[in-house]
Amino acid sequence: MTFKPVTWYPIAIVLSVANVIGVGFATGALHSMTHATLAVAFGLWAQRLGRRRESEADDKSLDTSGAIESLEAEMIKLRQELLETQERLDFAERMLAQRPDPRRVGPQP
Repeated sequence: MTFKPVTWYPIAIVLSVANVIGVGFATGALHSMTHATLAVAFGLWAQRLGRRRESEADDKSLDTSGAIESLEAEMIKLRQELLETQERLDFAERMLAQRPDPRRVGPQP
């Protein structure tokens, strides 16, 4: 199982908010400080996950632009090959058009 920041980012935010709310409902000083510490910890974790998620999105966009560039290069190569093929076909048609018709021989007796 892989660790996916996309999945854990909202979970970290919810845990942070829940612990901030828990500070208000905690009955003792140690209990409320524990909730405050957890809220800060989950908040920092959420920030880290958010940055990682953004960097992964940037990496994917860079991969996409690289793929687009390679497709454009392949398309240019295919266009060039198509032009060369069309030129060869035109040349072959011109050569066939210039060739004299062979004499037709009638039926032999």
